[in-house]
Amino acid sequence: MPPDLPDGCTWVEDPRDERVRDYFSLTDVALRRLLEPERGLYMAESEKVLRRALGAGHRLRSLLMTPRWVQEWPDLLRTAQEQGAPVFVAAPGVAEALTGFHLHRGVIAAMHRPVLPRLERVLEGARRVVVLEDVVDHTNVGAVFRSAAALGVDAVLVTPRCADPLYRRSVRVSMGTVFQVPWTRIDPWPDGVEVLRGLGLTVAALALSEDAVCLDQLEQHPPERLALVLGTEGDGLSARTVGSADLVVRIPMGGGVDSLNVAAASAVAFWALRPR
Repeated sequence: MPPDLPDGCTWVEDPRDERVRDYFSLTDVALRRLLEPERGLYMAESEKVLRRALGAGHRLRSLLMTPRWVQEWPDLLRTAQEQGAPVFVAAPGVAEALTGFHLHRGVIAAMHRPVLPRLERVLEGARRVVVLEDVVDHTNVGAVFRSAAALGVDAVLVTPRCADPLYRRSVRVSMGTVFQVPWTRIDPWPDGVEVLRGLGLTVAALALSEDAVCLDQLEQHPPERLALVLGTEGDGLSARTVGSADLVVRIPMGGGVDSLNVAAASAVAFWALRPR
């Protein structure tokens, strides 16, 4: 027997119910990274992330909850009704069967994917910008966004082969800051280096290079407007990108370590280069 539910809620018993197809197989990364942009949606998992998405003006497509949490957040139900979005409620086992994981945070939403803004609009007035070149791990992308929000980065640009910042894991790791920091894709790349330079930014490549300047030096004499380019997890930045940049910068290391994970390196660099 379905539980007593508030008006406007729909009980779901079949994990293959076509009405909740947006939530099918959420753990299948290869499928979802193609399917979600094609359908014009992304997933917001947990109440905090969902509230940040709504606070940024994003719109609900639908809401999926387990019974325990329906009474906890009546304002989310009201928002769904106001936006004309259906609210689906399923037992935990059914929710897990259709999504592929235990919905321990009690709520997940399918959101309408916003149209990405033009590059010039994102960069207007920006003093500190980060470019993510081919960073393919969604966890790293989310972590970079979180550090960017906390440490004064004004905008994030992602190259064509970079992981989707709106993929569920990226959004979750970022704690919803992907909705807070302006971002868009820069395409083509690395030809986009010239575009950034033309818009008045100094382009710095974070890489290991014989002619690299130490981050300490750049911190002492930072340019007014800076675009810091971070590379993929394995190979780092492409040789073409490094060669196109205005300067190459490295983080000083000790203990026999030559480099940091891209998410850790980003936090160090953002702190050092934050606008004073």
